[in-house]
Amino acid sequence: MTKNQDDLVRIFKSILKEERFGSQSEIVTALQAEGFSNINQSKVSRMLSKFGAVRTRNAKQEMVYCLPAELGVPTAGSPLKNLVLDVDHNQAMIVVRTSPGAAQLIARLLDSIGKPEGILGTIAGDDTIFLCPSSIHDIEDTLETIKSLFNYAE
Repeated sequence: MTKNQDDLVRIFKSILKEERFGSQSEIVTALQAEGFSNINQSKVSRMLSKFGAVRTRNAKQEMVYCLPAELGVPTAGSPLKNLVLDVDHNQAMIVVRTSPGAAQLIARLLDSIGKPEGILGTIAGDDTIFLCPSSIHDIEDTLETIKSLFNYAE
């Protein structure tokens, strides 16, 4: 039985959900073990980009690739809740501090909930997110939304 593109995508996503692959070469090896002999690092790189995969820390604090779009809004017990360390503001901008390597993942999540929750946009580094609220007049509400999303209490 030959493996087609749909099989590749399904297995690729399944592999990333395991949250144990820290390099593209590890993903290549895993896909080759699944029968995709023609897979290479550049193909994996394109797939990671196409599906919005990012490197972040897993539960064991290892840097791994994962698919943030599939994680969705954090739920009780979600590992995403543990990644937010601090949330504060200065009446104009909200700053979210995260575990090292987690800022882009959290920023992507915040961008996905967007304007309805008061978030105009984000800029993420390695462990810090600058969040621009939709309205500085409603910044306290936006701050509370973010804190409740991650069960953050001062």
